[in-house]
Amino acid sequence: MDRVARSFGERRAVLRDVTLAVAPGAVTAIVGRSGSGKSTLLHLAAGIDQPTSGRVLVHGHDLGALGDRERTLLRRDTIGLVFQFFHLLPHLSLRDNVALPDLIAGTPHREWRRRVDELLDRVGLLDRAAEPVQRLSGGEMQRVAVCRALLRRPALLLADEPTGNLDDASGAVVMDLLLRLAREEGSA
Repeated sequence: MDRVARSFGERRAVLRDVTLAVAPGAVTAIVGRSGSGKSTLLHLAAGIDQPTSGRVLVHGHDLGALGDRERTLLRRDTIGLVFQFFHLLPHLSLRDNVALPDLIAGTPHREWRRRVDELLDRVGLLDRAAEPVQRLSGGEMQRVAVCRALLRRPALLLADEPTGNLDDASGAVVMDLLLRLAREEGSA
């Protein structure tokens, strides 16, 4: 990010003159009080939102210079997202929820199935891969969301309060898992 600002309306500046560089494989935490712009910053980094001024570069691409479709494809192929609210489809199986980005992309079944099962195994949920996610606890759902975020081996993994809906013990497990898998996958 280079001198990024984001305002909502004329008077409500959420971010002012933010410059941030994250090296490949680095882990960076954004902390601050509620309403300080953390989620806005992550949405800008993911190309979900656009800055009022400044530039956001991800993996060598200026997000502001890309059209909606190009930004969507870059996000799909380069950025993994984990949210506080899991954004899983409750009636789909764990396997199908993790595979969703590859299903949409048209990735052959054999390719995505192997990768999905590898990730579910790494988070201890492979034995439940065929179950609908609505049967899972909050911590288990977040582990599925982490798998989905890592499916396409993203260069950049963004997590917006990934433990916000979890108890302390489940939150610690998810954070440890998220950091370990991101490190193993080489994601920043």
